[in-house]
Amino acid sequence: QVQLVESGGGLVQPGGSLRLSCSASGFTFSTYAMSWYRQAPGKERELVATVTRVRTIRNYAESVKGRFTISRDNAKNTVYLQMNSLKPEDTAVYYCNAQGSSYPYSAYWGQGTQVTVSS
Repeated sequence: QVQLVESGGGLVQPGGSLRLSCSASGFTFSTYAMSWYRQAPGKERELVATVTRVRTIRNYAESVKGRFTISRDNAKNTVYLQMNSLKPEDTAVYYCNAQGSSYPYSAYWGQGTQVTVSS
């Protein structure tokens, strides 16, 4: 059974930091690109960051460049999102996503973790 379990969300003051984790099971983690998405109330889900299978390529949304860092540990089947200099506009539910790179290009989602940036 495929599972993506996010953790690390919470309430933080503007300028603070959080580290999200996503633990994967039920599929071959190292063969999937991993991403973090977020969805704020009333808005569409947006891509925050992606890391390729072998960690050679990382892509970020313009809004988080220089503040967020995505990383993965294939030995632990875990992907991380280090979030620094958080802003109120970063408030959202953050979702972990796994995307297969070969047929049938399966995609999996976690249940989400709430991040609230507020004073």
